[in-house]
Amino acid sequence: MKAIASSLRKGNVLDIDGKLYVVLKSENIHPGKGTPVTQLDMRRISDGVKVTERYRTTEQVERAEVDDREYQFLYQDGEGFHFMNPETYNQVTATPDVIGDAAPYLQEGMIVHLSTHNDVPIAIDLPRTAVFEIVDTEPSVKGQTASSSYKPAMLSNGLRIQVPPYITTGTKVVVLTEDGSYLERAKD
Repeated sequence: MKAIASSLRKGNVLDIDGKLYVVLKSENIHPGKGTPVTQLDMRRISDGVKVTERYRTTEQVERAEVDDREYQFLYQDGEGFHFMNPETYNQVTATPDVIGDAAPYLQEGMIVHLSTHNDVPIAIDLPRTAVFEIVDTEPSVKGQTASSSYKPAMLSNGLRIQVPPYITTGTKVVVLTEDGSYLERAKD
């Protein structure tokens, strides 16, 4: 199936010369002079090698036949990350290369969109937000206002983020999964 290069987004899977590549980043570049181009940062699925390609924005690129559906995250072990199709109860295992930066945000029971090719996971799309508990942060200082600078905090998944000064240890917060930034205090 052909697609215009400028329409490609993160997570799309391309078939280039018989090899599958997953798009990690897509950027449309419009120089002052010359032809606009789309730069794609991709990972070859077979061996994990990262490549960067440029296409004219109107150029046709071959998209691979991929099955996109919801899966439930079960657990992680030495083999990889295990997911279950909630409709058929079939399980698939994704390698750490496929999960990449999404690994710290996966929580048991979380519903994710998993792209598979011949029943092999090749890309993951997380929900926009996830809730985590603050396990360590500096105490708030009396008189500090909410509009002042943020302070570092450690989440229950091991990631460090910046939070407002009024957030204390034990507070549950909503985090954006795309960049790991604080969004708001979780509503109980």
